[in-house]
Amino acid sequence: MPSSETLFTEPAPADRLARAAAALTANGFAVEILDSAAEARARVGELIVDGASVFTAASETLRLSGIDEDINAGGRYQAVKPQVVAMDRVTQADDIRRLLAGPDVVGSVAALTETGSLVAASASGSQLPAYAGGAAQAIWINGAQKVVPDLATALRRVDEHALPLESARAQDVYGMPSAVNRLLVLNAEPHPGRATVLLLREAIGF
Repeated sequence: MPSSETLFTEPAPADRLARAAAALTANGFAVEILDSAAEARARVGELIVDGASVFTAASETLRLSGIDEDINAGGRYQAVKPQVVAMDRVTQADDIRRLLAGPDVVGSVAALTETGSLVAASASGSQLPAYAGGAAQAIWINGAQKVVPDLATALRRVDEHALPLESARAQDVYGMPSAVNRLLVLNAEPHPGRATVLLLREAIGF
């Protein structure tokens, strides 16, 4: 068994990607294995129709790949994040909550397992209603370093690897550290065609 550092940072080899893809497919997720973030960026553009209402969760994968900019600044979609940023968090809190619950969602997860589960962690929980089932279409883009053997290792990856990196990012951006206040485990997708996992052969994001 590789060390935690290697396990959580190095891209999983082809056989482990194949196992994860097969298990996720058996659990109802649509899975595509792609070579690079550039391919994922192009594929997201194909999967989401023009004019769709789309929310992008905070994600280094989306930022680094250019997908966040495509959706929120490209003018092709009804981007939810810029709308939310412009709203008052106190007087329009209920409107924000409802707005985030139902649009199509593009994001990433903290870990995915070779047994076919996705694990998403969040401080605010803003993306989780859409992830869990509110979105008619959910797309997750994930680097190969996020593939782990099982759920127990996925939870370790959240605490030991993803959280410290996200906490440092949040401190820089928001002036406060992050926390795993909410944790979502997706073990299967009961609605065929709703959820797509784009699994990259390269490492990207946390």
